[in-house]
Amino acid sequence: MRARLGHVTVTLWTNATVATMRGGSDEYGLIEGGAVALDGETILAVGSCNEVRTMIDADAELEEVDLDEIDLEGRLVTPGLVDCHTHLVFAGSRAAEFERRIAGATYAEIAAAGGGIRTTMTATRAATEDELVAAALPRLDALIGDGVTTVEIKSGYGLDLDTELRLLRAAHRLATERHVEVVPTLLAAHTVPPEFAGRADDYIAFVCDTIIPAVAASGLAGAVDVFCESIAFDLDQSRRVAQAAAAHGLSIKGHTEQLSALGGGPMLAAAGALSIDHGEHLGDHDVDVIAEHGTVVVLLPGACYFTGERQHPPVEAMRAAGVPMAVATDTNPGTSPLASLRLAANQACVTFGLTVPEAMHGITSVAARALGLHDRGRIASGARADLVAWDVDHPAELVYEPVTPRQYRRIVAGSA
Repeated sequence: MRARLGHVTVTLWTNATVATMRGGSDEYGLIEGGAVALDGETILAVGSCNEVRTMIDADAELEEVDLDEIDLEGRLVTPGLVDCHTHLVFAGSRAAEFERRIAGATYAEIAAAGGGIRTTMTATRAATEDELVAAALPRLDALIGDGVTTVEIKSGYGLDLDTELRLLRAAHRLATERHVEVVPTLLAAHTVPPEFAGRADDYIAFVCDTIIPAVAASGLAGAVDVFCESIAFDLDQSRRVAQAAAAHGLSIKGHTEQLSALGGGPMLAAAGALSIDHGEHLGDHDVDVIAEHGTVVVLLPGACYFTGERQHPPVEAMRAAGVPMAVATDTNPGTSPLASLRLAANQACVTFGLTVPEAMHGITSVAARALGLHDRGRIASGARADLVAWDVDHPAELVYEPVTPRQYRRIVAGSA
């Protein structure tokens, strides 16, 4: 428990079922009849109601304590949910492409015909920062209503320096418009823009030599993502992006093994990536290398659902190897227009075979790890006070019935 000298106001949530999300991936870390004590942005203590009161009373350095006590009447408390992979900021719609996919066209065929990411790029380049923020807010509101307190937002629909910077600024602005923490990621290496048609190596040089240094200098993003895929960038090009990111002090993430088996997963894991995202085509050797490096694999079941992809990530192999598995929405206009993290968790169970505790860890503790954030995603003394109280009795209900609003109270860094 963290003590402070002098007069302190402690917020005390009592009479709750607390899912601490500590321990193994097969457990919730439940405390029945539990309490959580908060001092500002930090969790002071968690345990039974009597244990927490005793810890507060016994702390000799707390000279005077005012308790702001809230009786949760048996409600469930979880860590704030973490959506660790989204493309939330963009302009335009790709509903027409959805119609084409339903009629039989594949994602790769649509991209080859000039659709896909390039369609969104054209609309996004034409949009102002204000327009991008306004378009993103309804999607962000849906995630907040679902219990999300931290959301990663990628760029990647500008594919030029000015628009990529505009997307990242818009992502930062969303955190001033709503009570949520935004973690921006640069994804300039998303696809080859039309002005570099047939010159993928030149575009990667532009990303590495111009865009990444400018973003690093601006402080607008702390990580760089790369789409290492048959329709995007090959292993060598993706490696160059990872090396440039590391050279500028930025973390690495990778979209890879979604549509084909290129070996991007093990390559990026060996390069120190925080996470490998998608992973539908990961092989046994890939899983072993990823496990060796402790890299998180972020599962994106919404993308499989919306594209009709039948190849699913090797969950059994990853479970056996001890690979940490996060779950995210992949909110984007083309392949996962999904703004419900609880629904993504449900899909990860039904479609990919995760257990419900694994899915809950995937949207809390492991999702935080995928972003390199070790101060949240669990309820523990000293952790950041991102919490949600729910009108349910057990965490399984959040995944079992994902589209019914269940949020009762939500706090980010200790404040509502």
